[in-house]
Amino acid sequence: MAYTRDEKEKLEIDYPLEKVWAAIPQAVKALEWAIQEKDDSTFKAKLKTKGGFLSYSSLIDVELVAADDKTHMSLTAETPVTTITSMVDFGRTRDRMDQFVGVMAGVLKKGEGKKKKPA
Repeated sequence: MAYTRDEKEKLEIDYPLEKVWAAIPQAVKALEWAIQEKDDSTFKAKLKTKGGFLSYSSLIDVELVAADDKTHMSLTAETPVTTITSMVDFGRTRDRMDQFVGVMAGVLKKGEGKKKKPA
């Protein structure tokens, strides 16, 4: 019997929406994942993670909303599991979300060093 294991998280990021949106493909590339869907008008994307030994890949929905000079990011992840893989896969959905957030933070921080200095 198969079912999905779901996780949700909401974050506030101290960067403008356009910068966070531009960082998503870089983070996905660094993680060697794939972007299944991406809508530049609504700032929504669906990411597909890699599978692992005795685990299926996860789907992570990302939604961004602008709030002043900050960005609100909603993450919803789901991983299909079976009675056989459920024990091995326990916590993997949350780990994948945490990986994405960590890599995004690194990409955004790295981008800070590229600011032009006034002449």
